[in-house]
Amino acid sequence: MQDILNTEVTTIEGEKTLLTRWQGDVLLIVNVASKCGLTPQYQQLEALYKARQMQGFSVLGFPCNQFLGQEPGDEHEIKAFCSTNYGVTFPLFSKIEVNGPGRHALYQKLIAAAPQAVAPDGSDFTSKMEDKGRGAQQQGDILWNFEKFLVGRDGQVIQRYTPDTSPEDPQLLHDLQQALTRE
Repeated sequence: MQDILNTEVTTIEGEKTLLTRWQGDVLLIVNVASKCGLTPQYQQLEALYKARQMQGFSVLGFPCNQFLGQEPGDEHEIKAFCSTNYGVTFPLFSKIEVNGPGRHALYQKLIAAAPQAVAPDGSDFTSKMEDKGRGAQQQGDILWNFEKFLVGRDGQVIQRYTPDTSPEDPQLLHDLQQALTRE
């Protein structure tokens, strides 16, 4: 089992920190992008964060430009975009790679702990991506922007969700509630 909390990350302001900063919280870790069809999920992620923050929950957003260049801005531009367009207050981090030889250590650990994502009922997102030639290149690869990992208070990955899994998806909300009620 991978404890992701001992991973060093860089905040969107350029500060190096460890995820132990969120020790004891339930986390939803998401690779995000500003110019994606799924970008409106920022609004739902922020609403979920605000609704559950006092219960020890946080969304952590990791911008990534590996999917058709849909996160071209620098950290300042990304932060301004998220704040201005979606009122994002949850923590954002500097851009990382989630696939390939430059995959960030955090995503190495997340993928090792949960090599396959679950999809919402009736989803054909994965097959549509494969039909467009945009399927995973390697087993375990992140498929697209807004793939999500739910991490328990103990730093262990509980579940991985496909990019089209809404932050309001019943299964994700059920899993989150279970994680929040566990000690």
